[in-house]
Amino acid sequence: MKRFWKTACVVPEGQDHAVQLDGRPVKLPSGKPLTVPFGALAAAIAEEWAQAGEDFTPDDLPMTRLASTAQERINTHRADIVQQLAAYGMNDLLCYRAETPASLVAQQAQSWDKWLDWAGELHGIRLRTTGGIQPIDQAPEMLPRLTDILSGYSDYQLAALGVTVPALGSLILSLALASGHLDAAEACETAMLDELWQEAQWGQDKEALARRRRISDDIAVSLRFMQLARPEVAA
Repeated sequence: MKRFWKTACVVPEGQDHAVQLDGRPVKLPSGKPLTVPFGALAAAIAEEWAQAGEDFTPDDLPMTRLASTAQERINTHRADIVQQLAAYGMNDLLCYRAETPASLVAQQAQSWDKWLDWAGELHGIRLRTTGGIQPIDQAPEMLPRLTDILSGYSDYQLAALGVTVPALGSLILSLALASGHLDAAEACETAMLDELWQEAQWGQDKEALARRRRISDDIAVSLRFMQLARPEVAA
């Protein structure tokens, strides 16, 4: 797409903040003007429009895309999306362990056990682990517990979790991200442990490296979006 504006700015819209391009509002897919209740997030959205090149794609506007998802998808399908994310937790990456070799088994235990323990201590989430890839049946009370936890998040936070959970393969790591107990780089390294272990044995693969970088970028943006979509940074 071709850039059609010169300036991007934030203007007050009642208690919210609107992003405008040359004095005209950025529009959501529905045609409604994009407004957000967080000043810092509005500023970040305006900044990505200001920095977009002469030729740009939606990938250049991730904050806008996440805000749109929050308002036009999460808001209207919230219960379904909470259930989808909770289902990831019932099959969390951290629960599926290698059986060999011993060095990988040890690395998984060292890196992953602490986050399962964290989820148990902080959230009351107690997940079982298994060796291999056969599905494991978690305790049935875990699904409503995960659903309750996710229901406490805002539409904006759920929009970001909708990116991080499938990208990491882990609801537990995503909850740690959302709560500030884990940063984006460590989350990616933790989720990609198996692949990094294989790479250490056999060498780098350029396509795999590029894919990991894309995932890392998505996680970093999603985490920043969550941080900006908080009342304490709304001014």
